[in-house]
Amino acid sequence: MAGLATAACTAAESKPRTASSSSAPRELPSKDPFPSTYRAYPGVPTLVTNVTIYDGEGGRIDKGQVLFADGKIVGVGQTVEAPQGATVIDGTGKWVTPGVIDIHSHLGDYPSPGVAANSDGNEVTSPVTPQVWAEHSIWPQDPGFSRALTNGGVTTLQILPGSANLFGGRSVTLKNVYARTMQGMKFPGAPYGLKMACGENPKRVYGGRNQAPGTRMGNMAVDRQTWAKAQDYRRKWDKYEKDGGEVPSRDLAMETLVGVLKGEILVQNHCYRADEMANVIDMAHEFGYKVAAFHHAVESYKIADLLKKEGICSAMWADWWGFKMESYDAVTENIPLVHSQGTCAIVHSDDANGIQRLNQEAAKALADGRRIGIDIPDEVAWTWLAINPAKAMGIADKTGSLKPGKMADVVLWNGNPLSVYTRPEKVWIDGALLYDALDPKRRPVSDFELGQPGEGDVK
Repeated sequence: MAGLATAACTAAESKPRTASSSSAPRELPSKDPFPSTYRAYPGVPTLVTNVTIYDGEGGRIDKGQVLFADGKIVGVGQTVEAPQGATVIDGTGKWVTPGVIDIHSHLGDYPSPGVAANSDGNEVTSPVTPQVWAEHSIWPQDPGFSRALTNGGVTTLQILPGSANLFGGRSVTLKNVYARTMQGMKFPGAPYGLKMACGENPKRVYGGRNQAPGTRMGNMAVDRQTWAKAQDYRRKWDKYEKDGGEVPSRDLAMETLVGVLKGEILVQNHCYRADEMANVIDMAHEFGYKVAAFHHAVESYKIADLLKKEGICSAMWADWWGFKMESYDAVTENIPLVHSQGTCAIVHSDDANGIQRLNQEAAKALADGRRIGIDIPDEVAWTWLAINPAKAMGIADKTGSLKPGKMADVVLWNGNPLSVYTRPEKVWIDGALLYDALDPKRRPVSDFELGQPGEGDVK
């Protein structure tokens, strides 16, 4: 770095040049100032045999085999040829699925112990805070990460800021491994998300302070004015990149929003009511961005056709409802109704306990659908926990299904994963065995838990 700086100074002294000259350096903000340092734990070639396989994209293989090596899925089928010396696991009576992906989590930002000193998920100082990044609040030692892995088979999760603000900040996608830093967990190559929120939360928080927004129309007005500002900021930087001249002043909030306008950052929008989701879609058309997924979305069943048309996923609970007015008009068949319209349906948690049983949440929704005549096969319902969240998070090319070449994020369940009696028996992330229910020594324990009564999950 010092050599580069010296060379630049020498060149500048010998021949002054304008910023608009073709050879002039462009002072452009880094798009990745906090890069992932994630490195997969070591694994061994592994063949799991005699299992029922849900491939994560709706496929099923009975008495099948899964082979993974060097951190990747190698083969899935009735019979798979394994290399000599591979570890072979007989899974008779058991199931294999891709690792569960939770698109909506606050682990690390609202960690355990749940005390004020650890409450770092909401920057409740302004309704517009796209400049904050959830990753800078993440505490990697949150014991919730291991609970999600060992009880829920969660291998990937998106950590979002809270929903107090209209623009809550950037989300980050993590691999569910313990590391010394957030960057050691950061999913390589995953795009950022932007957390937005509509409805009751922003107008209650800021209206209660007698500032905008205090109404739903205030929500939309502040949103639209902010997007207009982002468009103007983008024009300034586009002009600078094309023509040079004076470097525009950086605005971290606007950088995030310009990333959205360019399609580099995916909008993850907290929104309950159907009419408000429709308003947001119109606003997205007005300013030229796209919503990747509506979260919570208890009224998605009312506009499933619109969501399908727009290519927007809906991340939902199985049966949470009624805890505030905008969540009142829910139906427990929401997820299967959305799915039945050909729309991208996702089961999410938004909860440190719920993330430990997303398989059961999917099962509840599946059963509710069947009670009204929507008969979705078990293996198809698993897309709600696998390929669909991967699509909405921009990582479906890397994970979300048991396809050759994808990350070997794999769960061996000790029974039908849609049964309340079933638990993960083994969990691999990038082919590394990180949890084994049959081996007490292979249970992840947060560094924070060491020395605590009970020593975490070990005893």
